[in-house]
Amino acid sequence: MNIESREKLIEIIKQARGSMSQRAFGKLLGVSATAVQLWEKGVNIPDTEYLAIIAQRAGYRLEELLTCLGGKPVQEVSDLSVILRQINHMPLPQVAEIVQAGVNRLATAALKSLGDEAKAS
Repeated sequence: MNIESREKLIEIIKQARGSMSQRAFGKLLGVSATAVQLWEKGVNIPDTEYLAIIAQRAGYRLEELLTCLGGKPVQEVSDLSVILRQINHMPLPQVAEIVQAGVNRLATAALKSLGDEAKAS
């Protein structure tokens, strides 16, 4: 693996870990904090089973992450992917607030659409 690919993988691992400690992230994955530390230093590379979880938490597909390991550039994560990843790791009360905001926005759009139809007829 070339240096650029290794640095990108380190960045993705740190992104997947977020604000979690290395110990908590390792516990989530079923590995030691030392394993996470070695991944983030670029000394070791996670096994494929861990790469799949890391990729998902960072908003990538496993195929995209493996492309990175092959030395090819990985597309940057879209804003929507980042938002969805954040939602997947939020406490449920916060997710409920987001869902309520979405429902309110859709209801407003539906009412506006009905009002526009009524004016047209």
